Amino acid sequence: MLLTAPEARSRPTLPLRAGLVCTLAAGVLLALVVVRWGPLMSLDRSVAEGLHRRAVADPGLTHANRILTDWVWDPWAMRALLAVVVAVLLWRGERLSALWVAATSGLGTAVQQGLKAAVGRDRPRWPDPVDSAGYAAFPSGHAIGVTVAFGLLVWVLALHGAQRGPRTAALVVGVVSAFGVGFTRLFLGVHWFSDVVGGWLIGVAVVTLSAAAHRRWVLNRRT
Repeated sequence: MLLTAPEARSRPTLPLRAGLVCTLAAGVLLALVVVRWGPLMSLDRSVAEGLHRRAVADPGLTHANRILTDWVWDPWAMRALLAVVVAVLLWRGERLSALWVAATSGLGTAVQQGLKAAVGRDRPRWPDPVDSAGYAAFPSGHAIGVTVAFGLLVWVLALHGAQRGPRTAALVVGVVSAFGVGFTRLFLGVHWFSDVVGGWLIGVAVVTLSAAAHRRWVLNRRT
């Protein structure tokens, strides 16, 4: 059944619902981190200590994780990916979509940096570190960067009618990359488990709420 523009605006879309759920979950997690909720702190410490022991004992695997986190899934690599997406959209004359991708990417970075400054959470500290990182711990910038980049890529492909194959491939690579970069940050001992989960939730929230806002914008322009 086709809906008129007012009817479509009145119905919450899947991206909007997903964005609100992820925003709520991220807010709850943030509150638990701020108050240092005991069970969460214990889980963070347990995961960090277990993976750090493995990282110290296996230099080869540690080196592989550093390559992945510093080159393949680095935030600047994700920004480069989105720059290509923006360039392709501009070349196709899709200026609104290009602007939306660039603005959403910038919003993700702003939220990340704002929360890091506001929360000021210390990163894990080790007598025998295998890697180092700057800024505060919560949320993981790598996790946000990968989630936002591939989330936007999937959204752009769907928005412009890409075949199911490319959309599915982008989604699979995105999910693998998000979980992969989260593991590297934990394995290298530079983040807590809740930092990574927070990064995933915030990344999904930014992309889905942006997609919902874009849909509302397009519907308003048609009326």
